Amino acid sequence: MAELHFFTGTMDSGKSTLALQTNHNHAARGRVGRIFTTHDRAGAATVSSRLGLTHEALEVESDFNFWSYVVDTLTRGGRIDYLICDEAQFYAPDQIDQLAKVVDELQIDVFAFGILTDFRSILFPGSARLVELADRMNVLQVEALCWCGKRATHNARTENGAMVVEGEVIVVGDVDQADEPSAGPQDVAYEVLCRQHFRRRLTADRAKAVSLAPEPLPFG
Repeated sequence: MAELHFFTGTMDSGKSTLALQTNHNHAARGRVGRIFTTHDRAGAATVSSRLGLTHEALEVESDFNFWSYVVDTLTRGGRIDYLICDEAQFYAPDQIDQLAKVVDELQIDVFAFGILTDFRSILFPGSARLVELADRMNVLQVEALCWCGKRATHNARTENGAMVVEGEVIVVGDVDQADEPSAGPQDVAYEVLCRQHFRRRLTADRAKAVSLAPEPLPFG
């Protein structure tokens, strides 16, 4: 029986790497699939991994209909055994419903990959719908780490080095930017943090600045 799988984790936990590996494993067994993504940091119609792996994909626009696409492809004599859906947190809830319908009505496996919460620690609508509908939900075992060494659970956004909790939900950036001081300050970047440091808005740069601050002078 076909199933709707949802693989989730924070940024930097290997979701896109696993998406590409999943596609490779199924294709190696003669299965035919389609890869979808949206708002990938590498640009449109591309799935990219921080390990350097890339693969062409179909870009999911706001008006894209998975059910219509699959039915049209099959009607024209095409073959689809599975779908790989990266950056699924950005999909609309009705697009997740379409994926569930593809699984149930056409018996096509769907493997969705995405983060749960945005930079405000609020569930993405697409991820929330996947939690509600997925046959299997898998939390990735490769744990991203906060700068303090604890397991990272939150995705923080920084603007010019300062953590922010307001603004547009979808702004493309990358956690790698925060690790490149030679590149100068970035307009928008992302950093994974543990809950404690997310609540305190204590990013790696801010923690370093605090640790380098001079001790207060004693008063006699």
